[in-house]
Amino acid sequence: MMLAEKVVMERRMIHDSGEVRDLFSPSMQAIWDKEGVKEYWGVPLFARDEVRGVLEVIFRKPFDPEKEWLAYLETLAGQTAIAIDSIGMLEQLQRSNIDLRVAYDATIEGWSKALDLRDNETENHTVRVVEMSLRLAEKMGIKNDELIHIKRGAMLHDIGKMGVPDSILHKPGPLTEEEWVIMRQHPQFAYDMLSQISYLHRALDIPSCHHEKWDGSGYPRGLKGEQIPLAARLFAVVDVWDALRSDRPYRKAWDDDRVVDYIKEQSGKHFDPAVVNVFLELLRSDKAGS
Repeated sequence: MMLAEKVVMERRMIHDSGEVRDLFSPSMQAIWDKEGVKEYWGVPLFARDEVRGVLEVIFRKPFDPEKEWLAYLETLAGQTAIAIDSIGMLEQLQRSNIDLRVAYDATIEGWSKALDLRDNETENHTVRVVEMSLRLAEKMGIKNDELIHIKRGAMLHDIGKMGVPDSILHKPGPLTEEEWVIMRQHPQFAYDMLSQISYLHRALDIPSCHHEKWDGSGYPRGLKGEQIPLAARLFAVVDVWDALRSDRPYRKAWDDDRVVDYIKEQSGKHFDPAVVNVFLELLRSDKAGS
C-alpha cells in the first residue's frame, strides 16, 4: 500500500519515519531507500467532506516539527483542497456549457431541417446558403463568434415562414397583393419567435432583416443602407444568388452569367455595393480554381 492510499482510506494526517517501508513492494522499497527518505507527512485534501487528493511532504533527514508547522501544513492542505475543488467546479461548468451549446445548435439544425421539409422549393437551399454566407463573411474579415451567429442566423433565415399559411407558402402561381402582405410579414414573425430566446439574440439580424434592401425599398421595416445589419446585407446577396440558380415552380433556374449580371445590376439598389464587390471576387476565385 502506498502511504497516500493510507491517508485517503483513514482520512487523516499520517506521519511516518520510515517504519512502514517493509509494507511496500520491493520496487517501492528501493525508491524509498534510494531517495533516503527519513520523514513523511501526508495530509488529506478535504473539499465538501470528500477527499480530493493528498498533500505529501518528504524529508531526507530527521525532522521534528513544532505545532505551528503542523498547523500551517493543515492550513495549506485546506487551501489546496479548495483550489482543486474550484478548478473541478469550473471544468464541470465549462463541460456543461459546451453540452448545452451543442444541444442548442442541434435544436437549431432540427428547426432548419423542419423548415426545408415544409418549404421545399429548393433542395438543400439552407445548406448552400449557410456555407456560402460563412465563406463571404470570412472574406469580409468577420471572425470568431460573429461567424457562429451568422451560421445560426442563416440556418434560421426563413423560420418566420412557419407563420405563413400553407395556401400561400405552397401556392404554385403568383401571389395576390393580399397574400404578399402576409408573406412579407415572415421576417417580423421570425423576430417575434426568436427574440424571446437570449441565446439567439445575436443571430436575429439575418432572419429579421434579410429582405431589407440597400435603397430602403425592402421589408418589413424599410431599412436603408448601413441601417441594415451587415450580416443581413451579406446574406441577402447569397440568398438571392442561390435562389436564382435553382428551379422554382414558377420559373427555371438561371444560368450563372445571368445571375451575376442581375447581382451587378442590383448593386446599390437591392444590395450593398461593398458586399457585392467581395462576393463577385469570391465567385471569380472559385471559377479560377475549378
